[in-house]
Amino acid sequence: MDRISEVVYAKIHPSVGIARVGNSKQEDGFYIGPQVVNPEPKPANFYRDDTGALKREVAEFRIYGYDGQGQVVCELDMRDGIEIEWTVELANHKAAWYNFEVALDIPDAATATPSTRRNAKVPVVERSSLSITPGPRSISEPSGSGDRYRFDSGSFMSIQVPLGELRTDPGGRLWVFGGHGKSASFDDSAPTTFANNDGWYDDTSDGPVSARVRVGGRELRVAPAWVVVAPPNYGPQQKSVRTMYAVMTDVAIQSGQLPVPDRPSFKNDILPIFKAMCDLQWMNAGFAAGFGYGMPQHFLAPDYLRKLSQEGDTYAQLRMTVANAFRNPQYQDASMKPWPWIYGDAMDVPMPPIPRAMNALTTTQLTMLGRWAEGKFIADCDPGAVFDFDPDIDHVPLEQQPAMLDRAAMEFCLADAFHPGCEMTWPVRHGSMYSEPYRWHHRAKDDPEPDYGKTLTPAEACSFNGPLYGQSAGSITRWMAIPWQTDTASCRSGYDPQYDPYLPTFWPARVPNQVLSVENYNKVVDQELGRDQRLAAFNDRADWDRTLGAGYEQQLLTMVNHFDRQGIVELRKGVLNDPDLPPVMQVEDRGGQPLSETERKATDSRMRQVARRGTPKPVE
Repeated sequence: MDRISEVVYAKIHPSVGIARVGNSKQEDGFYIGPQVVNPEPKPANFYRDDTGALKREVAEFRIYGYDGQGQVVCELDMRDGIEIEWTVELANHKAAWYNFEVALDIPDAATATPSTRRNAKVPVVERSSLSITPGPRSISEPSGSGDRYRFDSGSFMSIQVPLGELRTDPGGRLWVFGGHGKSASFDDSAPTTFANNDGWYDDTSDGPVSARVRVGGRELRVAPAWVVVAPPNYGPQQKSVRTMYAVMTDVAIQSGQLPVPDRPSFKNDILPIFKAMCDLQWMNAGFAAGFGYGMPQHFLAPDYLRKLSQEGDTYAQLRMTVANAFRNPQYQDASMKPWPWIYGDAMDVPMPPIPRAMNALTTTQLTMLGRWAEGKFIADCDPGAVFDFDPDIDHVPLEQQPAMLDRAAMEFCLADAFHPGCEMTWPVRHGSMYSEPYRWHHRAKDDPEPDYGKTLTPAEACSFNGPLYGQSAGSITRWMAIPWQTDTASCRSGYDPQYDPYLPTFWPARVPNQVLSVENYNKVVDQELGRDQRLAAFNDRADWDRTLGAGYEQQLLTMVNHFDRQGIVELRKGVLNDPDLPPVMQVEDRGGQPLSETERKATDSRMRQVARRGTPKPVE
């Protein structure tokens, strides 16, 4: 702290933190969310407590001091005598917002079903009872915790709905906890659709994170942050091909907040795209066949990776062929065949013949792929270090820690189909949301948002000073499905089995489709079994949603009541020196629950068609 006098202002990092709900009620039933881009995998059963319940993921926030040139000077720590008072406000406005029909910023929204209010029959004078608004909480002591820091005074239709709590560590870093995954209806109605279930609430939330900081009697200006409380992460080692960080980077570049990339780094810009596609082999059987270990397009195979990462003309055509296999929106291609085989914003059943029905990389990602294909890239990849993990955040050089925290949080959020999405949705791709790269504008308390009326039109949604500008508590998660469990239970893969029973897919990095079960994993690593039997077990992936039973509405209700029974895909030791079996595998952990005979039968591909993603009916 010798340089504390150089600190001119401060910023909270990560700029957007992610917490996740979990149903563990134990005092230590939580873990800190990812703080580095490539974190080391956790040990077996890490994400559950000893009862099998899912732990909550906690968002940790830190404050860094900057000098007049914008350089990081130090982290500000209460143990050094620095006064810090954190203030967080969480809210859930899902039930008071508008139905999700389609992303309102795409051309298809003009002819889509109008976005009418959820719970439209509730009179205007009573609609405030649909919002869960416990108000702000402040904490200013190290190792702080207790009832007064709980967000437990909000309610939905007179039903108390706790949204989480605040704690601090010994240095005064902030920990934001979300809810316990409690979702229900006030009138005992059953959930019937993926996104818009009237009468229902959940305990996800979001809101601003701010701090007052005094250093030796001097008060610093502190850039605020945001926290989003999202659903659980059922694939904690997985990343999407198009992450939320990639989208936010593209937004910053297109709005002029960041420079246009010149020469992409193969290690940092190109390889993550290829690695994500390969890693999805553990979440979707189609990706396993296309990009899995031992398959022709397994980008991470040492010889293939050496060719892809090599400069010069020797493999120029290989680079061009791979780059051209990715969907490029400029060609208006409506086919499901280009990579990355993931549904898009305008997906429907049956699939409409329009380009936005399928996902694509961001403009920045495609530009970097193009420059890589032309040979205009930094060849900085060591094929032998592809699977290296980052040191924990406290061992990252100080000047790199803020950016690492910002990136890590968003790398594990999805920007696949905004239909509506997992953690957040389409508003985040608008530059008007941002005060600087990766940091959102906060709406002033004396500037309340206008009432948009009974229907929210695309023009109103994208209007000046509309919902895509300054944000208030609850503004981010209100666009999402209510409750979140119905969307998680509905979003699957292979909706047209005549085309492919596994592809395209929704959000496989967070919501698995087909997984390597413990039963099959045990066969794969059993050296006493015949090779054909082991290979058959490795390639036999079980439906992740087989635990939900039969019948769509029953499946929705099962997810609401038992979301902790779904498997967490975790790393396990594999088989060394085998051309067909990888040395590291990812295996579904269900907390010790055995696979029943009913669940075995449910792995039949026909079961996946029982619960198609339905189109919600407009409110009468």
